[in-house]
Amino acid sequence: MRKNIRFKPFLILFAFVTLVLSGPLQAQIKIGDDMSDIDYSNPSKYEIGGITVEGTQFVDPMVLSMLSGLRVGDEITVPSDDIATAIRKIWDQGMFEDVAINATSIVADKIFLQIVVQERARVSKFSFNGIKKSEADDIRNKINLSRGDIATNHLETKTRRIIEDYYADKGFHNAEVTITQVPDTTREHYVDLIIDVNKGEKVKIGKINIIGNENVSDAQILSAMKETKQRGVFNPLDPLGPMVVNAVADALTLKPLKAITDVEEYFYENYRPRIFKSSKYLESNYQEDKLNIIKKYNAKGYRDAIIVRDSVYSIDDKNLGIDLVIDEGDLYHYRNINWTGNTKYSTETLNSILGIKPGDVYNKDLLNANLTYSETTLDISSLYMDDGYLFFRVDPVEVQVENDSIDLEIRLQEGQQARINNVTLKGNTKTNDFVAIREMYSRPGQLFSRSDVTRTMRELATLGFFNQESIYPDVQPNYKDNTVDIEYQVEEASADQVSFSAGWGWSMLILQAGLSFNNFSIRNVFNKDAWKPIPGGDGQKLSLNISTYGTRSIYYSLSFTEPWLGGRKPNSLTTSIYQSFYSNGYKRTEENFGYFRMTGATVGLGSRVTWPDDYFSIYHGVSLIQYRLKNYANILNFGSGNGNFNLISYTFNVGRNSVSQPLYPRNGSEVQLSLEITPPISLFADKDYASMTEDEKYKWIEMHKWKFKAAWYSELYDKLVLMTRVRFGYLGYYNEDIGPTPFHRFYLGGDGIPTGYMFDSKEVIGMRGYQNESLTPGSSSGIKGGNIFTKYTLELRYPLSLNPSATIYAMGFLEAGNCWLGFENFNPFKVYRSAGIGARIYLPMFGLLGLDWGYGFDNVPGSSGANGSQFHFSIGGSID
Repeated sequence: MRKNIRFKPFLILFAFVTLVLSGPLQAQIKIGDDMSDIDYSNPSKYEIGGITVEGTQFVDPMVLSMLSGLRVGDEITVPSDDIATAIRKIWDQGMFEDVAINATSIVADKIFLQIVVQERARVSKFSFNGIKKSEADDIRNKINLSRGDIATNHLETKTRRIIEDYYADKGFHNAEVTITQVPDTTREHYVDLIIDVNKGEKVKIGKINIIGNENVSDAQILSAMKETKQRGVFNPLDPLGPMVVNAVADALTLKPLKAITDVEEYFYENYRPRIFKSSKYLESNYQEDKLNIIKKYNAKGYRDAIIVRDSVYSIDDKNLGIDLVIDEGDLYHYRNINWTGNTKYSTETLNSILGIKPGDVYNKDLLNANLTYSETTLDISSLYMDDGYLFFRVDPVEVQVENDSIDLEIRLQEGQQARINNVTLKGNTKTNDFVAIREMYSRPGQLFSRSDVTRTMRELATLGFFNQESIYPDVQPNYKDNTVDIEYQVEEASADQVSFSAGWGWSMLILQAGLSFNNFSIRNVFNKDAWKPIPGGDGQKLSLNISTYGTRSIYYSLSFTEPWLGGRKPNSLTTSIYQSFYSNGYKRTEENFGYFRMTGATVGLGSRVTWPDDYFSIYHGVSLIQYRLKNYANILNFGSGNGNFNLISYTFNVGRNSVSQPLYPRNGSEVQLSLEITPPISLFADKDYASMTEDEKYKWIEMHKWKFKAAWYSELYDKLVLMTRVRFGYLGYYNEDIGPTPFHRFYLGGDGIPTGYMFDSKEVIGMRGYQNESLTPGSSSGIKGGNIFTKYTLELRYPLSLNPSATIYAMGFLEAGNCWLGFENFNPFKVYRSAGIGARIYLPMFGLLGLDWGYGFDNVPGSSGANGSQFHFSIGGSID
């Protein structure tokens, strides 16, 4: 039955409001000095004879007259709404505190008007009370106040809202902002704004209540909320008993999934440290996380899941509460899956790649990933787009939904194959085009391939010349001729590095310095215009290093690398020369003067290979080294300390590197196997090496040195990466009568930075939690160094900044390793263990710097204090 609506009360209210609102705008217009009123009961028409303006300080009177809408010569009716309309137009500008229009005189049929205004004050300056200077600087940039702004109510409201939003983003949801206008005594009509801010207590999410969920646990729903997290708790023993009882009961009644859920929810409710995500509330993040909850349900087969209602409320001054009421809906399955539009590949092939079959639980995320882009497996789009089908489209359509079953029709538009027309580079201000273009897998004339685009981005990042976070491929398809242009957009990053370190060890001051120009151009060395400050852009590498140990020793090296020898293939040529000199402290003129001098050179050739895949590379190198000793037996602990010892070696290295990025890898792996061998001279010489002196035995150094290193990177959660690494080394020999050479041995422990002398080419392997070289064995003859080592590392990493100017990440680690001399002492299960935390920072000018704290759990025989709490500083990944 239709209800009768009574209009009378509404009409009375409307008339009253209209009268109240219109009254102030129909100003009483006065005439002349006697202030006599115009007769409002007898409206008359007048021509505006003139307009004057009074009271303006900053506004041009002519502009104000124009804003009113009144013009000399116009006809107006007095009284009428004409004057009220003019006042409203001026008032709406927000620049005036009071507006009036008077008639100064009436002559015949002409009226002369005067516009009288009182302007609002202008802002002279503003200041903050109650907040830090850094916060004030941030807010000052956001509110964008400047001298001369009109101090309107709107200005104050806008400023207050910006400041409140600023602190709300930081978790201060109860911030109070008061703005006070204080007249500027030095300037008329100007005011100072005093902005008082009381941030209050930081408000965090104290509790998130999930209501209505039966098939998806609270823990799973809360973990789906990526940015909206409740406060962490740690109550390990409080509800432990009930959890054990419930889990055991569910297991005994053949409810294994329920038992797992019991344990899962116990740990989530009682072990919730907030390490990587804060529990502050942000409205935008909250809305996004509600969508993530629905995605979680969709991935588990609950296609119709919805959030029925939600509320955010205050628990107390420090905590917010969130209630989410969920309707899960039914669990759906795929019943039929059909393909249409496929001519290139058979239905059987597409089904095998899709990886979803009738009867499987509905999973929207898996379906979309396997159709469009999957990081782990081949997907349908990659199948087509890696074969040139750039215009390929796929559209999954649910053609029928019946009870809990879904019939899916996957509609394909294969399109035509597209060929690459142009490949260009944009943003490289220093690096020459050919240096980047030669690394690209996308080439003009080839069929378009999405995987080639992805691989090109990786190779550009690996160069180290560009900001790896900002490399972007701009794919520009041309539908008319089935071609595509690809523009790779990059941002130059500093590639050159300077290193310097100083320390005290072996009772002397140790200084190390290095220069590394990683994007050098040797062809422009004699071009004076190219020195900005050094010639660069050709991708070559020039390095100079120098070290001094007190006043008695010096080590220096110079190396140059051409990554594309000949310019046509990625064959790198590396040449290096190095020399060290270490004296025993006596003057050269004294009889006991002694020294240890090493002089060497290395030439290496590296190349990329395409088998077994194109992530592999090989390296060949030849080294020539001479060790010259005079009166130096007391350091190396063998022989007379006099003589020359020579080494000729060949190095072969095979490696595979598929890490996603060089600075902070999130996935991929790197594996390296190397062998360095010398000629087995003793096997062909008809000499009795058992009876020789050590000076004669080691005159020609013999060895075969094997090293293996592998690391795997896995992104467990958003940017949270698990790194697993193993290392192994073995220094072998050909002749039992000679045994392991005293040169090139392994030294284990500490930060991996060589201390004291290293002129015998010893290899220092870092291990946290133990003092430098403290895990290094010695032989019965007193020669120090091992010929076998193993090292195992687990690191959990999380980035604090991925800015290319300062990449920073924190880590926790577990480590184990040992070093042995001789297989008779080797025991892979006897290792020294440690754990700790650390941080890495990559600065373009200094490279990778590290600071770690490690705790060594195992005592080192004969070395008190070698384990336990240890701090380590590392340079260039030396500790790895």
